[in-house]
Amino acid sequence: MSSSSDSPAGSASETSLGRALRAYGEARRIAVAEARRQLSLNELDARALLFVVDNPGARPSDVRDFLGITSAGVTTLIDRLVQRGAVRRDLDTEDRRVNHITALVDLDEHPWSLLRAFDRSIDTAVGELDPGDGERLARILEQVVAAATRAD
Repeated sequence: MSSSSDSPAGSASETSLGRALRAYGEARRIAVAEARRQLSLNELDARALLFVVDNPGARPSDVRDFLGITSAGVTTLIDRLVQRGAVRRDLDTEDRRVNHITALVDLDEHPWSLLRAFDRSIDTAVGELDPGDGERLARILEQVVAAATRAD
């Protein structure tokens, strides 16, 4: 069995990049889990809230499709977020059978800002890189993620 020092030059850097990507994923997972714990949100509720913030006026079916859950599941989930005061339902002015979901929380304000604190820290760190390095890294990561996704 060969050690990493015996492997070809490309393999060592791929291994290092893979380790770095796994470390990033784990650090982000831990940060988001801690934010969810502090906000008393389960994973689906947090993902739904982030989706609604990024897609103002989303329909429940949009949230359902994004999360891959049933219609009944999305209704219950949105009910929980409404009860928390995190979102509201607005009736469509042209079709009263349709609701639009609007976030009421500001993800730039504490405590809700906890949901994106890790990502903002990453953005700050990336902003300190040489712009060319950041662009090259982005292209490499996009290629690696696309290849890994195809492999599944």
